[in-house]
Amino acid sequence: MALANSLQQYLERESVPYKLVEHASVATMREAAHCAGLPEACVVKAVLLEDDDGFMLAAVPASCDVELAKLSKAVKRPVGLASESDIMTLFTDCARGALPPLGDAYGVEVVIDRRLDAMADLYFEGGDHCTLVHVKGEDFRRLMPEARHARISVAH
Repeated sequence: MALANSLQQYLERESVPYKLVEHASVATMREAAHCAGLPEACVVKAVLLEDDDGFMLAAVPASCDVELAKLSKAVKRPVGLASESDIMTLFTDCARGALPPLGDAYGVEVVIDRRLDAMADLYFEGGDHCTLVHVKGEDFRRLMPEARHARISVAH
């Protein structure tokens, strides 16, 4: 099990208790949820986006996709998907595609889907494809006090 250094330092600096949940190596967050025996609704998928102002992360349930039109409306500017090279440049301590949704650990703005607001427990990528980080929902929200909350997803 490997936790990205930036993420580990951020969680420890903020004194947030967390547990690591190991699972088989997978390609998607939906697969991670199933392998770990978790409901997709409480597993957070992070998607890196960009616009003229820079980068932002969208945090949505694994059971959903980011709806760019809703997200653009929420932030009042057009956004698009970031390139793979941008992702690797910003998340240097993470495996390709294994982005933690805690943007503050990487200096990236975050928009959190409202579907996650009431979750008591949340799980997200720890920087590799075989580890989920489990935190209490209240701690997840406390870690990102500047994050915007909006309906930005559509269910699969």
